[in-house]
Amino acid sequence: MNYLSVENISKSFGEKTLFENISFGINKDQKIAFKAKNGSGKTTIMNIINGFDEPDTGQVVLRKSIRMAFLSQDNKLQDELTIEESIFASDNESLKVIEAYEKALENPDDQEAYQKAFDGMDQHNAWDFETQYKQILFKLKLEDFKLKVKNLSGGQKKRLSLAIILINRPDLLILDEPTNHLDLEMIEWLESYFAKENITLFMVTHDRFFLERVCNEIIELDNGKIYQYKGNYSYYLEKKEERIASENSSIDKAQNLFVKELEWMRRQPKARTTKSKSRQDDFYVIKEKAQSRRKENVVELEINMERMGSKIIELHKISKKFKDQVILDNFDFDFQRGERIGIIGKNGTGKSTFLNLLTGTLPLDSGKVVVGETIKIGYYTQSGINPKPAQRVIDVIKEYGEYIPLTKGKIISASQLLERFLFDSKKQYDYVEKLSGGELKRLYLCTVLIQNPNFLILDEPTNDLDIVTLNVLESFLLDFPGCLLVVSHDRYFMDKIVDHLFVFRGQGEIENFPGNYSDFRAYEDSVDVAQKEIASNLATTAKNDWKQNNPTGNLTFNEQKEFQKIERDIKDLEIEKAKIEQLFTDGKVEENAIEKKANELKNIINKIESKEERWFELSSKMEG
Repeated sequence: MNYLSVENISKSFGEKTLFENISFGINKDQKIAFKAKNGSGKTTIMNIINGFDEPDTGQVVLRKSIRMAFLSQDNKLQDELTIEESIFASDNESLKVIEAYEKALENPDDQEAYQKAFDGMDQHNAWDFETQYKQILFKLKLEDFKLKVKNLSGGQKKRLSLAIILINRPDLLILDEPTNHLDLEMIEWLESYFAKENITLFMVTHDRFFLERVCNEIIELDNGKIYQYKGNYSYYLEKKEERIASENSSIDKAQNLFVKELEWMRRQPKARTTKSKSRQDDFYVIKEKAQSRRKENVVELEINMERMGSKIIELHKISKKFKDQVILDNFDFDFQRGERIGIIGKNGTGKSTFLNLLTGTLPLDSGKVVVGETIKIGYYTQSGINPKPAQRVIDVIKEYGEYIPLTKGKIISASQLLERFLFDSKKQYDYVEKLSGGELKRLYLCTVLIQNPNFLILDEPTNDLDIVTLNVLESFLLDFPGCLLVVSHDRYFMDKIVDHLFVFRGQGEIENFPGNYSDFRAYEDSVDVAQKEIASNLATTAKNDWKQNNPTGNLTFNEQKEFQKIERDIKDLEIEKAKIEQLFTDGKVEENAIEKKANELKNIINKIESKEERWFELSSKMEG
């Protein structure tokens, strides 16, 4: 069934034609990724599809009765509403039924109102829906339902907008960079959610693992034309390379980034193991693999980097905290030549702060950072570039230098560097203010790289970059002979360029892990699954015993009310239990509050057990 058709649309801005007479369709159950270079009209097409812009020619036709939702980079939330009120403000019948039931619970003496709300929940099968929407909010770290939108961070607002869309389950979901503002744990959950749910998706994303594991079709806008690939990212790479080769037989495949990308994809493990095995054994296997991986890359750029002395950067018992949040606690580390370290961790654990402390942008509370005399740091921050008015692209680069020296007396000019990062000779003389967000990021990267650093620090360098640019950046970094320190939520990017991780656990705990992100996930997943299975079997047996040993019969009206309330209470208690357990896991419980939180957790567990006992009793009566 066709949900939406794009029919012969064209768009120009002045003399520049973005695309002309392009057409494609979105059908039921398709999960389509829309791919294009920065500045080629991707955002314009998304705006046309969502009715925010009009094409010069052609039309977009949405099938009648199809509910479509759009997740943009800009939220449309109301500041004075709470998270819960924002959810209930949605035009969704099930949510209205749940809201009525919530209000009825506040006045349990009004049996008529309660019965009406109770019947409504049954009629709309809203019990499961309530559980699902709370799970979504919990997974997206939006547990405080009473928090007002105006007090949320930009990332929290983006996650709330995403949650509202997921809860409402539209027929067609349009997403613009859905993984932005999500930490790695959230990204993997969303990836799993989309992979298993029957949702029709049309999205722009540069997360290549997301493309690989979620999408079943890729539509590419390339030089004003539409190309469709009915498969995931690996399939796209293969067919893209075939198309380019057929269009231009003179292309040297060895120089083709897509060939390199495909080769890398094929070398990766196909799936993560979930078998029970020794974590210690895994650790040494991963360490050996990580050490050998570095030898695979052949240096092509041959940067004539300044000589690095024996002293790189030394961190001596450095500490930093903001109020109750510990970022670093007497952290020691000596960087060695050629180290390529990635930094991962949940949002708010201090990853960017660590980089600012390392570079002296922020002061330390205690300890010291010793930088070797020969070390030249290049620091790419999230703040980006601040060009002068009416400044051209080439002029920005020339401010930092005309040339980069290579080995054997060779040089690369500013213009050649720009070409390497996809600014052709014409684009180099464009005004900076006309560049797209992704093009600005590309230009900023060039300003950092042309200074020829031997210690490169990158804070989320992949945000807003298209996949072609990511390939170029990865190729450059693989050739980079100096030290590399990277913060990124792009798992694919991290797998390719780092061989070592700092895992920020929270409250000053930093784990030193010898491997890339996939190595880390495999290691984390290698816990003894058998123990979980045993626990699950014991729980099932206990439930069955309860049902067999308790009397049967039909529930009275009051017992019916009690039964549903118990279910609800258990769900809420389980969420509270998980929140406290997570605080202990992340090390976010202050020393003087450990006993208090432990007792709170114990009380919640006791309440759950008590309510589960009563639930089993009522359940057995109901089944009788």
